[in-house]
Order: sequence, then structure tokens, then C-alpha cells
Amino acid sequence: MSGSTGAGGTATRLLPSDPPGGGRAMAVWGIGVAVYFVAITYRTSLGVAGLDAADRFHINASALSTFSILQLLVYAGMQIPVGLMVDRLGAKKVLTFGVVLYTVGQFGFALSESYGLALGSRALLGCGDAMTFISVLRLGSRWFPARRGPLIAQIAALVGMAGNLISTLVLARLLHSFGWTQTFAVSAVGGVIVLIVLLLFLTDHPEGHEPPPAPAEHTGATFIRRQITDAWREPGTRLGMWVHFTTQFPAMVFLLLWGLPFLVEAQGLSRATAGELLTLVVLANMAVGLVYGQVIARHHAARTPLALGTVAVTAVLWALTLAWPGDHAPMALLIVLCVVLGACGPASMIGFDFARPANPPERQGTASGIVNMGGFTASMTTLLAVGILLDATGNNYRIAFASVFVLEALGVSQILRLRRRAVRRERERLVVSRVEAVHVPA
Repeated sequence: MSGSTGAGGTATRLLPSDPPGGGRAMAVWGIGVAVYFVAITYRTSLGVAGLDAADRFHINASALSTFSILQLLVYAGMQIPVGLMVDRLGAKKVLTFGVVLYTVGQFGFALSESYGLALGSRALLGCGDAMTFISVLRLGSRWFPARRGPLIAQIAALVGMAGNLISTLVLARLLHSFGWTQTFAVSAVGGVIVLIVLLLFLTDHPEGHEPPPAPAEHTGATFIRRQITDAWREPGTRLGMWVHFTTQFPAMVFLLLWGLPFLVEAQGLSRATAGELLTLVVLANMAVGLVYGQVIARHHAARTPLALGTVAVTAVLWALTLAWPGDHAPMALLIVLCVVLGACGPASMIGFDFARPANPPERQGTASGIVNMGGFTASMTTLLAVGILLDATGNNYRIAFASVFVLEALGVSQILRLRRRAVRRERERLVVSRVEAVHVPA
């Protein structure tokens, strides 16, 4: 058994079954992260093209929000099936399916002339996108030691946000210069490239660390029900889902669709300035992600305070922005709001840090799928609520965005209800694992 010294002077041990990490692990995992990067670029491309889509398909706010709602509905609905697929088939096969689907969806969106065809393309894109992040989490757990899990997950999310940066910086300019069809068609080439690299170089696990073959009874509806039920029964899984639910959606709604219209139509900014603020959200996300990953890797007790603190500060900044007297909030406040929204993504990753120690390796994909459903369900609900309220109130963004507070209150109540039970169970499991590591049977 090899020993090492963890961050903060804490002695850590690698069990013989722990993956070694290293350069090879970074290269293979990096391919998976590249697949996720392209998926995020496609997912968020509508965020800078919302006004163009409204003109192209002659639709109102509710119909425009349907694009993102349908995409997220498919994404959220696929999370548990994808988790089961990852547990059963491995990351490489699931990532391959995902790349094919989201690339076809992006090409279809480029060529769509009607609202119906465009909706179908976004649904296909959402289905492929749904297969990426859980697969990347599985790759990380197969290639890196468990103690690296929080930081590896945050780095994956950080690189994914760089895909959002491509949307806000590059796609917006391409749309202005080359138009709808050429912009989205050229962007779809990225999917073809990562598919080729994935098929040639990605492997599910390092040599000598193959997972045990699944028993014959690990198939069929009974096993699937038991897998989902066992994951759901863990308080850590449910706490992780509610943390993800409560923290992710304010920034997701802002970046995915309603941020640009809010800044342009409600705050009177130019599209260029609004695009810069969206970029600020992404940059803040990347910076905060590195900090959160390091803090949680060293101090697991910081998970709940970081999550609840992020929710509280986000709610305060939204309240100040929406309640500011006069027609427009000052630029300084909008800048601070965007910086705080940047912390929502890293905070949502804390949900996976609750679910990971609560479930055995063979159930990690299913548990991650349940957690990932949280934020996307909240985002989908808020996207719909904002669109309906905008149409009902004549584009009153103050009333429409007030729906954020309802879901935040629901999520915080569930986090407070589950946190003690989840932490207590995690401590009990940690004690058992230490005893088993020391008292190895002869």
C-alpha cells in the first residue's frame, strides 16, 4: 500500500485498487473533457442567438423559451438512463453516442428553416449533450485517485465553461458576419473532429484497473429499478441533487437564453456590452471553479457552507438588481451580479461531491445522473416561467425574474432538511472503510 501526503498536511493512502493518475490519465481524460467542451458550446449557442432565432422563426418569448426548455427536458429526462448506460457500457461507448447525436443536432439546427425542424434539432442536441458530463465524471473516477475527485470534477466543469466562452465571444461575431446557416454548420465540424479523436485514443480505464465483469443478474428491469432505488435511498444522493437544483439554475437561465434579452431590452445595453457581461459570467465561473475545487479537496466540511453561501449572495444580488429604482440598474451592480452568477456553476458541482462518497463505484453513473437532473429541472422550470411571465406582463423582466426566488427557497429548505443525515451517513461509511483498509483479511 503506497502512502502520500495530501494537501494541508493530511496523510492520505492509495489503496491498491486506486487508479494511478499521471500524464496518461490526463491525456485520456482530456479527450473526454474535449467532448464535453464541444457539447457546452452547442448547448449555449442559442444564448447569443436568441434574438436572431426569434426573427428567423417569427416567434414570441414563450416560443423562444421552448427551444431551451425542450433541450433541457430531454437532457434532464436522459440523466438516469445515461447513468445506467455508463455503469453498464462504460464511458467510451456512451460518449460516442453522445457526440454523434449532438453533432447531427447542430447540423440540423443550422439547416432548419421552420420552427418545428429547429425544435427537433435542439431535442437531438440535448440528448447527445446529456451523455457527456456523467461519462466524463466516470472517466475521472477510473483514471484518478478518489481524493482528486472534487478538483477533477471542477476542472471538467471549468473547461466546459470555456465552451460557453466560445459561444459568447466567437459564435456571436460569426452570426453577425456570416449569418445563421454558415455559423452553426461550421461549428458542427467540431463534433466530427472530437468523434475521430475519441474513437482512436480514448479508453475507459488504465491497464490493470479493469472493473470486475458485471454479474449476469445485473441486467433487466429488476436490476435497473434496484440500481435507481438504492442510489435514491442514499441521503447523499438526494442532498447532492438539491444542491445542484438550487445553485445551478440562476446562471444557466441567464447564459442559456434570457441573459442577453434582459441586458439589452430591460437594462438598455448594447448587444456588444451585453455580450461582454455574459463573458464575465463565464470567466468568473472558471476562476471560482478552481478555488472551490481546491477548498473542497482540502476541507470537505466546506461543502454545505459554500453551496448555501453562493445561493444567499446570488439571491441578494438578484433582489438588488430587480428592485433598483428607475429603469436601469447601474453598470457596477450588473458587473457584480455577473461575477456572482459565475459562482453558481462551481457551487452546483458540490452536489456530485455529496453523491460520490455515498455510492459504490458500480452505482456512480446512476447517482451522478440523479444529481445532474436537479439543476436542469430547475433551469427548465425557470426558463418556462420567465417566458410565460414576459408574455403575460408585456416584457416586465422584474416580475419574470422574480420566479428565481421561488425555486431557491424550495431548494434551500431541502438542503437544510437533508444535510445532517447525509453527513452522518458519510462519516459512518468513512469509519468502516478505514477499518477495512487496516484489517485486511489474510
